[in-house]
Amino acid sequence: MNITGTIDRPLTNDPKKQAPMKPSTHEPSGSAIEDLTTTGVTGSRQNRTREMQLIPEAMARAHMHERLHEAERERRAVSLVVARRMQRRAERASRRARRALAVAVMQ
Repeated sequence: MNITGTIDRPLTNDPKKQAPMKPSTHEPSGSAIEDLTTTGVTGSRQNRTREMQLIPEAMARAHMHERLHEAERERRAVSLVVARRMQRRAERASRRARRALAVAVMQ
């Protein structure tokens, strides 16, 4: 019975006999190839290992990028609230000045 291996259950557990993770036109990916050189396998495994090691770094970078954007949005929101508060204060001062001027003119 000729059953090809899968990622979870490879045909062989020996990494030197497993095929590199490249799309193949004549065989299913992940199956063992008999005439494969070990240098190609080691190189592809090394690349996958390097990629796997860089995944947490990339995730941390994306997380920090999102946190920076969140902090910038928060700063903008706070500055908008402060600007509106100052605008209301200025409007109140303007109304008081007009009222005082009206009272002064009436007398």
